[in-house]
Amino acid sequence: MLNEFVIGLDIGTTSVKTVVFDMSGKVITESEEHITSLYPQQGWVEQDPFEIEQFAVKAVRDVIKKANLKKNELVTISFSSAMHSLICIDEEYQPLSNAIIWADGRSTEQAEKLKQNDGTNVFQKTGVPIHPMTPLSKLLWMKESGYEPYEKATYFISIKEYILLKWFNKRIVDYSMAAATGLMNAHTLDWDHELLEMTGVRKEQLSDVASPNKVLHGIKKELAEEMGIAEDLPFVLGSADGQLANLGIGAISPGEVAITAGTSGAIRQFTKGFSITDERETFCYAFTEEDSIIGGPTNNGGIALQWLKELLNYEGSFDEFTKEAEKTAPGAEGLLFLPYINGERAPLWNQQAKGNFFGMNITHKKEHFVRAVLEGITFNLYQIGQSLESQAGEPEKIFVNGGLSRSKLWLQMLADIFGKNVYVSESHHSAAWGAAWTGLVALGKVPSFEKIKENIPMSPPITPNENNHNTYLEIYKKYESLAKDIARYF
Repeated sequence: MLNEFVIGLDIGTTSVKTVVFDMSGKVITESEEHITSLYPQQGWVEQDPFEIEQFAVKAVRDVIKKANLKKNELVTISFSSAMHSLICIDEEYQPLSNAIIWADGRSTEQAEKLKQNDGTNVFQKTGVPIHPMTPLSKLLWMKESGYEPYEKATYFISIKEYILLKWFNKRIVDYSMAAATGLMNAHTLDWDHELLEMTGVRKEQLSDVASPNKVLHGIKKELAEEMGIAEDLPFVLGSADGQLANLGIGAISPGEVAITAGTSGAIRQFTKGFSITDERETFCYAFTEEDSIIGGPTNNGGIALQWLKELLNYEGSFDEFTKEAEKTAPGAEGLLFLPYINGERAPLWNQQAKGNFFGMNITHKKEHFVRAVLEGITFNLYQIGQSLESQAGEPEKIFVNGGLSRSKLWLQMLADIFGKNVYVSESHHSAAWGAAWTGLVALGKVPSFEKIKENIPMSPPITPNENNHNTYLEIYKKYESLAKDIARYF
């Protein structure tokens, strides 16, 4: 019997990763290429699209060699991608600019002006809170600043679209990536005429919007040879990394929430149709024609802990540094941390927000600061989760992935703060597995997205400590009050 395998190709902010899975979701092997971020000015963050595309080719080639895959054993390659990048390209499909990524803040002024003048209308159309991360805000900055690549551009695309264009000579984008631009009308699942007019962009300058199940054929012969794949191998369009991380960890039913906690973080939940709130604290991005994902991203996950580690000049490992928090009880003896050191998306949507320690006294030591930072990161996720709860009801299960999910201390803290069982996949490649599974659904190899639940190796759940949960609920009241004050101040 022929062995069958599938590859999830995950184009992230920090790396391009390829993962080979068997049909049950077991990881066979992986390959990763780290992306260089460029900082041409204060607050600007860019990446080289040519480098990323080359890394994607290399990552596929390397992982096939490592897994010793025969061409007829590979079923498909499907895509996952970070959202909100923007590249200006010419009529020959050559980049006129680098990829301006989500972390870029150059359009802060334009985002704030739009939020004040037309924020409610835009949000009701798109489900995307107004923020410098979105291509909508970036295009407004380009238009108002006379950005030369914008003036000369024939098309505007994301890094995922750039790779598809180079490999298949097609301009195509899935619902999730299109929604994340802030330019797609969530009610029609097509580009919004008024928003295009606002940014000075014509519909024909954007890619065709399609289902994540769209099958792509006809990769360029020379690329197939370089990667070591069959020339007629079907690829599948896939989706954005957030949606696929939920899918890949099995958080797809009502009451199931997924938390990603890496350098940044997010909390997300699937819902039917289009769902938004008047508070504009969370997003709603389409996944398929029927399903959307609601949630909120934070700029400040593990990056806040890394910042503290460097600030304290701690020379041990990241795990050793995190374990310092075990030396003190929940609440860090009154020390609270608001984790907005990198501006903030949800729940504030304010790039000017600043981080703060509150309640410092002379008895506080290194371990108190480590615990306060971990708790602050988690309280922020909990606050976003409260907004989700108002939309979708109280969560029953919390599924977790990302770098912080490797810390037993933090997983217990998360369970204690949320008061729910926490589930962790034995694989840390949820977005890649979600992409791979989408490929299998598209090709009819599996019957549904929901069936993935039977194909995710899970560790035993982490259960909350009731005493700690009650303690954290009291501490959270203080945290929330301080967070609201900060939101008003900046």
